[in-house]
Amino acid sequence: MSRTSQPHSRALSRRSFLVTAGSLGIAVAFGRASDPASGATMAPAAEGAFRPNAWVTIAADGTISIVAPAVEMGQGITTTLPLLVAEELDADWSRVRVVQAPSDAGTYGNPGFYGIQLTGGSESTRGYHALLRLTGAQTRLILMVAAAGMLNVPVRELTTEPNKVLHPPSGRVLDYGEVATNAVLPDPLPQATEADLKSRDRWRYIGSRTVSRIDVPSKIDGTAVFGTDVQLPDMLYGAVLRAPVQDERPEAIDDTAARGVPGVTHIVPLPYGVGIIGETIQATRRAIDLLSVTWSTTSRVRNYTSQRLLDEYRAIGRDLTKQGVTAHTSGDVEAAIADATTVIEVDYMSDHVAHATMEPMNATARVTGDRVEIWAPTQGPTGTQGFAADVVGTTPDKVKVNTTLLGGGFGRKAEADFIIDAVSLAKAVEGRPVKVIWSREDDVRHDKFRPLEAQHIKVGLDAEGNIVGWRHRIVADSIFARTMPPVFAQAGGHDDVVTEGAQFNYTVPAHQIEYLRQDNGLAIGFWFAVGVGYTRFAIECVVDEIAAVRGVDPVALRLELLKDQPRARNVIETVARMAQWDRARDGRGLGVAYSDAFGSHCAQVAEVSLNRETGAIRVHKVWCAIDPGVAIQPLHIEAMMMTGITNGTGHALFEQINVVDGEVQESNFDTYRVIRMSEAPEIEVAVRPTPGSPFGGIGQAGLPPTGPAIANAVARLTGGVRLRHYPFTPERVKAALEA
Repeated sequence: MSRTSQPHSRALSRRSFLVTAGSLGIAVAFGRASDPASGATMAPAAEGAFRPNAWVTIAADGTISIVAPAVEMGQGITTTLPLLVAEELDADWSRVRVVQAPSDAGTYGNPGFYGIQLTGGSESTRGYHALLRLTGAQTRLILMVAAAGMLNVPVRELTTEPNKVLHPPSGRVLDYGEVATNAVLPDPLPQATEADLKSRDRWRYIGSRTVSRIDVPSKIDGTAVFGTDVQLPDMLYGAVLRAPVQDERPEAIDDTAARGVPGVTHIVPLPYGVGIIGETIQATRRAIDLLSVTWSTTSRVRNYTSQRLLDEYRAIGRDLTKQGVTAHTSGDVEAAIADATTVIEVDYMSDHVAHATMEPMNATARVTGDRVEIWAPTQGPTGTQGFAADVVGTTPDKVKVNTTLLGGGFGRKAEADFIIDAVSLAKAVEGRPVKVIWSREDDVRHDKFRPLEAQHIKVGLDAEGNIVGWRHRIVADSIFARTMPPVFAQAGGHDDVVTEGAQFNYTVPAHQIEYLRQDNGLAIGFWFAVGVGYTRFAIECVVDEIAAVRGVDPVALRLELLKDQPRARNVIETVARMAQWDRARDGRGLGVAYSDAFGSHCAQVAEVSLNRETGAIRVHKVWCAIDPGVAIQPLHIEAMMMTGITNGTGHALFEQINVVDGEVQESNFDTYRVIRMSEAPEIEVAVRPTPGSPFGGIGQAGLPPTGPAIANAVARLTGGVRLRHYPFTPERVKAALEA
């Protein structure tokens, strides 16, 4: 998604520190507290009257509750963000409780992400870090000012250690709990600026390899609460039958057999389908299967056949007379390429892919008059409030969202369709909660897939092989046109999440990026790394194609193109050493790829082998060097790179959604192929932070280089066979070999 720049220096306003009565009392507990010695825990806020701001509560026993504003979907953010507060607060991490933020964008919205509560785009750390560090620093100042009053000493004579205010001249020490119990909030509140933040050499927690993720213990012992785990008194269950083709509606419903299923209580016609409410999940699923529905046949999605459209997209990309929206331009590309000695012109394509989160879509809702309460594994509490309000005919402020843990998100749970299901059915049985859980078949067939896209790249080289011009045309539908129309309109029809990653930091004198939107009706959505996942596929493979034309080493060419980018050069040189790039392998090939997306620099080398008879690719090992700027949790960064690489391998080799006449052909893991444990490569990660660099995003940084590294390895192994279409199915690989 679009980025908004963060100021380099700012103070927190008083409003940011106003205490909202009860604001922390509505948070959702994620599981029981574990042994305090293991670090912070996920739990309800501790009881305490000392609330210096909306983010921190300090109890009499010194327990500190810190609000986590982003949602936890396996990326460890409920550890990372509170840790920033704890660092500057000088909190004892073992005495910290982490509380999930309530739905309140005015207080907890991401300042770097439209000011809303939405977790995605690798924006959480980048968007919140300045605010949360200042929050911790100012809370520490408040404690010191309060303690100075208690001790009757100047505040300049005080210092802190974890959970303690110290007065060195007298040797007196106050626990934060003592201050919280006896002190009065100073008025006016002391202001914190970046000058009050700790220097790097004073960090206790940031950069430590000993801080464990707080969500893991409850996931191990089974006490963690995901959306599917929600249980409420008097709860009913719901299921929804949707049309096989998007945007069709029920014209006639025969529910006779469905009404006869024991446990079914209500059948609810919906604008987009038919809802079943019952006393058990089994009853609702059985009734769904017995419904007989006549669907409309007017949706334009009935004309959507993905393979045919992809061929059309490729043709559009090649036809340079067809103009798109200019997403980026520097230099005169047309003139540079026209004067080039050598021109490389290629097409890269990607199929639709599904999210296939381990936890399918689900939500629980209760409607009482004009009030709505929701329990859901949602990435977007703010959007959830808005859509639920629309269903009930109320206002977002009357919708309370309790965000649970997410069993995977990848952008899918930023959508609201599963929320609308639960609220629509709860509205039909006012006062009783209704829990909707999608089947895996529903989850796959009615996903919001990553865009189908084709990319046409035309590069001109001079007589010495230097790049003089790079033209990149991206043909795809828009995500923002559906999800954020004002943003799309303001950008003049450019969708910067679809083209994200196309703008690179290689030294190229003339560079142009064009977006040619195709509107064929199918709703597409955000998927792990979104545009970067396919734009870097094309870019990094083309860089290797240029290296082959010039007869130079792919690593050497990247270092040449990044001569003024020390962070980029460092990760590429590091990963080349890790993989022993120059050592020949018997029957295996190495490929390299690099990405600077999400504010982090990531280079990878993949080692692959190829069965030429079957076309099957085996990825044996992937080496990865990552520079996140500031490595808040190095161990966690390593784990996130492994996640990205594993997903990147699976989506490059296996994952594809096929749509024929508007109907999705895949439905479960027997037809939608994902990577298996036995197919996962060995992964080695080196975290190489650069002191003084900004905080980079990590959640999605590991995926983009994986696919092109695999493709480039196959090309080196086969003497130049190029794979230009995701996924690299055996059939496509064999066709490339034969060509």
